[in-house]
Amino acid sequence: MRVIAGKARRLQLKTPKGMDTRPTTDRIKETLFNMIQDELDGIHFLDLFSGSGGIGIEALSRGAEKACFVEKNSEAVSIIRENLAFTHLANQAEVMNCTALSAVAMLQGKELFQVAFMDPPYGKGLELELLRSSAFYQILGDRALVIVEADLNTSLPENEIEGFRILKEKVYKTNKHIFLEKY
Repeated sequence: MRVIAGKARRLQLKTPKGMDTRPTTDRIKETLFNMIQDELDGIHFLDLFSGSGGIGIEALSRGAEKACFVEKNSEAVSIIRENLAFTHLANQAEVMNCTALSAVAMLQGKELFQVAFMDPPYGKGLELELLRSSAFYQILGDRALVIVEADLNTSLPENEIEGFRILKEKVYKTNKHIFLEKY
């Protein structure tokens, strides 16, 4: 896995061993960032269920001012920190070793994120739990973009996620990205 573009372009990133994380492939990451490139300049980016930190690092490399990485797996948190040091982006990052719900509660009242990305474990409904959380809603800026990486069977009924509208879905062979906007 590597950084696709920007100031850390071509740098290889470490990934945690085992099957606890599913790094987003370079091809899917490139497609995603081509779609959101215009949203990144100078923003605060939230990377939930960060794994190796590849998504948040890509956002920083492409112009985000700051990124917050949230990951509960301690080994993965160590890898995120190593990757941030290796890419020289650590001074623009905050790394939180806790659950996503705990993190959004702790972030309340501290800052607003303009883009949030989440890649929770598939099939557990964690994306819905976060989207229904008032703490998550409150840490997002006006018209914030939320991107959910999910398996192909995941659906987010708009009547169950008050305050968000689905903008589009981008379907790949094995998973998809659901783009939502806070309103």
